[in-house]
Amino acid sequence: MQTAPKKQHKRGAHVRTRLMITALLVLLQIALFLVPTYLFADRTTWFYILLQAISVIIVIRIISKKGNPSYKLTWIVFILIFPLVGGLSYLLWGGSRVFPHVKRRMKRFSDGEDAFLTQDPMVKNRLNYDDLHHSRQSAYLNKASGFPVYDNTECTYLSPGETALPVILRELKKAEKFIFIEFFILAEDDMWEQIHTVLSEKAKAGVEIRIMFDDFGSITRQYRGFAERLKAEGIKVSIFNRIKPSVNVFMNNRNHRKIIVIDGKVAFTGGMNIADEYVNTTERFGYWMDCAIMLKGRAVKSFTVMFLSMWAFCTGKKQRYSKFVTDYVCPTAGFVQPYCDGPINDKNPGEGIYMQMLNTAQKYVYIATPYLIVDNAMIRALTLAAESGIDVRIITPFVPDKKYVHPVTQHSYDELLAAGVRIFEYTPGFIHSKLFVSDDRVATVGTINMDYRSFFFHFECGVWMCGTDAVADIKGHFLKMQNESTEIELKKWRKRPLLTKIKQSVLYLFAPFM
Repeated sequence: MQTAPKKQHKRGAHVRTRLMITALLVLLQIALFLVPTYLFADRTTWFYILLQAISVIIVIRIISKKGNPSYKLTWIVFILIFPLVGGLSYLLWGGSRVFPHVKRRMKRFSDGEDAFLTQDPMVKNRLNYDDLHHSRQSAYLNKASGFPVYDNTECTYLSPGETALPVILRELKKAEKFIFIEFFILAEDDMWEQIHTVLSEKAKAGVEIRIMFDDFGSITRQYRGFAERLKAEGIKVSIFNRIKPSVNVFMNNRNHRKIIVIDGKVAFTGGMNIADEYVNTTERFGYWMDCAIMLKGRAVKSFTVMFLSMWAFCTGKKQRYSKFVTDYVCPTAGFVQPYCDGPINDKNPGEGIYMQMLNTAQKYVYIATPYLIVDNAMIRALTLAAESGIDVRIITPFVPDKKYVHPVTQHSYDELLAAGVRIFEYTPGFIHSKLFVSDDRVATVGTINMDYRSFFFHFECGVWMCGTDAVADIKGHFLKMQNESTEIELKKWRKRPLLTKIKQSVLYLFAPFM
């Protein structure tokens, strides 16, 4: 088995050079637009008027387009304050979540997957019969994301990360045909070495292994030649959206999904990436609380299709879905519906399912999220639920991973607390879990943060569950985390320092960029 170079080889030194060169080339491209313009502007007074006119046209265009009002407002303010830079930035990065050619490419390489995502009418009818009220959430997900609901799927909730890792390793060791791995962050450290040891053995045994990771998420976390070493072992590697020295709107879209599929029978997803902090063998931001969900059974089909579709998009090679999709049955109670979201999908099912759960709740909705950077529509859904008597509770981190983001998370506390939403900050450290659980009947676990990047720019995934044993486990774990958290009280919160209030308000203005 080939191992990574020793740590004295300064992991990331070449990466920093690459990033620096990339940034400089991007700035150079922008300068090619800006420098001549400013030189011209010094000589003519009417040029400033022209800039303002162009800015007004862009603002009118922004107002007329469909989209999130908060996101549009941020761009409008930015453009009106900085006409030239703001307008150019919008044209380069803000005008569309992805360019049309990216949508066409994604559609072209996902052709054929629909045949493996057919909704079984008997399962849908049985869900309607068993739980007509909550089946609305499933119907919404099916229409918005295109993924069906399944029965005969066992769900196991795994938290924290150090509890999940041994289960992942155990299931990887059982692989006989193939292993698919897709992560935002794949760090070359101790957690990876445990997984890599198993993968190397399986590759030698003839198991097909494919690994896909996001270039931006992983670029500073690996040693030089990481992908090449894996390929030398017979492991296939694809890197999502490589960082390039170009002014490209698609650079803003990252693959934030976390997926493991084993033989088409077992799948994992959740908040966990592959890095030591996720299993607390190294400390970052206090204790790191995260989670995963393991599926066994029919619903694994959807994750197999998700992975193959993204693999085809990245590699430019169409996939034989029939070779990997299996109809594995694991008899158990309840219903399971994997789903994915991304900038290609204008229906935003990731945000939509959260709002559906708030709108259809009868007793409670418990939420854990590392970020609470939400727009007026989501705030309205949270406050309406609380004001109608629903017990709405949210756990956010006490120790932030990004100091400039945490004040934006806290900005909405006042309005939510006043409406009756209970908010807790996880005292031991950073909570990275993304979960909703409601009414002892439904829950969703996945990769989708409550922020603009997850809702609108990143590729994401999750699992919706109804009537499974895992729902009770998720609720129980939420209450355990709540007991380890500090509740935010409205009276005390309103007495926070004036400078803190100003910082939260100013940073919130740029929330869509975070």
